[in-house]
Amino acid sequence: MTDAWKVKKATQHLWTFTISKLISTFGASVYTFAISFYILQMTGSASSFAMNLIFSILPRAILGPFAGYVVDKYNRKTIVILAQVTIVGTILGLIAYMTMYGLSLPAIYTVTAILAMASTFSGVAFSSSISSLIDEPRIQKAMSLNQMSISFAAIASPAVGGILYGTVSLEVFLIVFACASAVAVVLEATMNFTLFSKRKDVVEGEGEKMLDSMKAGLSYVRNQPILMSLMIIALAVNFIFGAFQVGYSYVLIDQLKMSAQHFGFTEAAFAIGMLLTSVYLSSSKDFKFPLLISKRGILVLGIMLATITMPLLIAMSYGQMLVFYIAIMFIQGVTIIFITTPMQVYFQKTIDDDYKGRVFALLETFAIALIPCGMVLFGFLFDVFPPEPIFLISAMALVVSVLYLARPAILHRAHPELAEKKGKSLKEEVQPS
Repeated sequence: MTDAWKVKKATQHLWTFTISKLISTFGASVYTFAISFYILQMTGSASSFAMNLIFSILPRAILGPFAGYVVDKYNRKTIVILAQVTIVGTILGLIAYMTMYGLSLPAIYTVTAILAMASTFSGVAFSSSISSLIDEPRIQKAMSLNQMSISFAAIASPAVGGILYGTVSLEVFLIVFACASAVAVVLEATMNFTLFSKRKDVVEGEGEKMLDSMKAGLSYVRNQPILMSLMIIALAVNFIFGAFQVGYSYVLIDQLKMSAQHFGFTEAAFAIGMLLTSVYLSSSKDFKFPLLISKRGILVLGIMLATITMPLLIAMSYGQMLVFYIAIMFIQGVTIIFITTPMQVYFQKTIDDDYKGRVFALLETFAIALIPCGMVLFGFLFDVFPPEPIFLISAMALVVSVLYLARPAILHRAHPELAEKKGKSLKEEVQPS
């Protein structure tokens, strides 16, 4: 197998992976849009809607560590395809159930839970396989294209869903989702998940026990100081960003009385910022110091979190306020990509292939577990205290956390050439002219 053939195959993987992600993510987003509207329309209950969200989050948090073990133990391509086939079968089963009995909340919750389980295995397996599918120089391009697919789906699916919801039945939404998932299965079946793999040969069914394997994954993370710091940063950002997820809508809709249409404009600006930045990074050179870029991005995110309160502190006209928040959300969309993409690329290039499943599963499990905790905590705080101090304190906590966790000693250990560059600059400053 020549290097030229591998590069050619990697190019096919790059676009197959992107198209597969775009189709499956778009289908899932349209389905989520339709089911959410259906639950609210059928029950008029926010608690029923929240229960569906719980069934979409809880299985991911519970099964994450187990999924990591399975992904590192067994064939990753098989796991991805079986997960996608499960999604197709579940949706077809729901269509059959609707035809015979109609649709009920228990049926929706069951399907949501099964889809969350399948997505957990598929997501961890795919995340762990990027460096095996794509040659190292193009990992940044692959991660950017993946994020571009997600951003495009986030922009387009509400528009398509809104148009379809008023004109076609729910069965049509389900058929669209099933067809999209089926196409994704066909595309993924053409990919070679071991093209650039560095995994050791593992005999399936043999080796260390599941619990020992999970402990080994945790020990691997604990013995990697840089990786440990990055995971804590990611978890801190997810938790503190709960202030934004809860407080942003509260401030704009409840405090500033922004219309639903204009609020939608600000949300769209966020997705557009993510999309344009992903397109830019997909064609740009690899970051020389990716963790430094992520650190700066988090600092900017902290500043943006604090500035959300400005219209509450400074008098603005409605038009000025709208333009201000559109700009804030666009910058946040750009910043999020500059935080996540370099960090993901660093993970792909530095984590041992034999541990990627368990590491990515740990990261996802803790992140998912902290998001509801953050939303509950900040939901309570926004009910009790004014939004200004909550945003300002959260922004300060985010900035202080990243300044400590991504301090120069950590960055220099991750990027030794950064320390050398800094040393040369100091020498040039002290040398007499």
